[in-house]
Amino acid sequence: MYVSAGLALLFAVTVPRLFHNRAISAPMIVLVAGALLGLLFDNVEAVTPGWHPAVAEYLSEVCVIVALMGVGLAIDRPLGWRSWKSTRRLLLVAMPLGIAAVAVLGWWAAALTPAAAVLLGAALAPTDPVLASDVQVEGPTSGEGSHREDDEVRFALTSEAGLNDALAFPFVYLALFLFTKGPIEDWIVSWVLWELLGKIVLGAVVGALAGHLVGRAVFHFPVAHVRLADRGEPIVALAATFAVYGIAELVGGYGFLAVFVCAVAMRRIERAHEYHAEMHSLVEQLEHVLTLAVLLLLGAGLTTGLLAELSWGSVLVGAALVLVIRPVVGWLSLLGCDEMDVRERRVTAFFGVRGIGSVYYLAYAAAELDIAQEQELWAAVAFTVVFSVLVHGVSATRVMRMLDDARAGPAVGAPRPRQAG
Repeated sequence: MYVSAGLALLFAVTVPRLFHNRAISAPMIVLVAGALLGLLFDNVEAVTPGWHPAVAEYLSEVCVIVALMGVGLAIDRPLGWRSWKSTRRLLLVAMPLGIAAVAVLGWWAAALTPAAAVLLGAALAPTDPVLASDVQVEGPTSGEGSHREDDEVRFALTSEAGLNDALAFPFVYLALFLFTKGPIEDWIVSWVLWELLGKIVLGAVVGALAGHLVGRAVFHFPVAHVRLADRGEPIVALAATFAVYGIAELVGGYGFLAVFVCAVAMRRIERAHEYHAEMHSLVEQLEHVLTLAVLLLLGAGLTTGLLAELSWGSVLVGAALVLVIRPVVGWLSLLGCDEMDVRERRVTAFFGVRGIGSVYYLAYAAAELDIAQEQELWAAVAFTVVFSVLVHGVSATRVMRMLDDARAGPAVGAPRPRQAG
């Protein structure tokens, strides 16, 4: 465990700089390093996902909530029904359709039980642009321009990832209920009212109230020398992250949603202040360390038996999700989204990166009950995350550069195309 932590810290500092703007991404290198670690050390398997889900659950849980605070602080665009149109479509159309498609394919191709297939679909629902950093927004803007988020593709992918980590939870509970509660007609109404609606509302309310209060205290505290924004104390971002998550979980709401909403609400207070960038910088550094630590353990699992139960059906499910299901449902969800042109819709639909959230959800479910096909699910999730990291990691830099160049138009002095006639 100490070796893994030390290597994760080392890679967090060096690898992103070595491979900045390259086709080889830091997550890819860390996965390879983890695989080598699994070959070299016999006791590593004790803390890899699948063999010790509790470690994977708690480490990925902390990683996700820290990432959600960073995502919320990074988004410049104020929350609004019309201005978040692309996000809303991805969440309300693409995500449920993707879960359903993965569940049906998992049942048909991977021979999973209906409950296990739904769990696989729910676990693979969250997206994670951190693992392909070129497709996420750069961070909070201070001063003039702090209310704008001009890149619709990066905004859509980043905001989608900030919300679908929480909104996948009801479908995880749907799978758990299918495992344990008998006929669906006995509990479907309570699932809709509480797991699907009630916990979302509670999480959003807790996050909004906490973010407003923390933001007012940080920027407008009556005693001037206690205003943390003026003193440059970014640790308040982490304090708010863990406190809000804990409060939301205590009252029964979704803590993931509360953390993201809290960050958005904090950003609303003095949006142009440079303190947001200081908080985001601290959170981002911790997020990178935690993300690479999880990937290191996932990589170690690849060479210590995590893929032992991988079937061709599971390979089909993972490859289909990355290459077919997400691009198709993403494209369908964005039809009629006037904020994007055809090229931008294609890019947004394609980059549904799977990552740490998938590890957390499966680990959470494994901790809640004994799942008969647990090892098959771990193999399917691990393959899909690795496949997504490879495909999206290799393509992100090139695709986004081509998109940015196309938006900029032809270079100055370039010959104009000859018109017919």
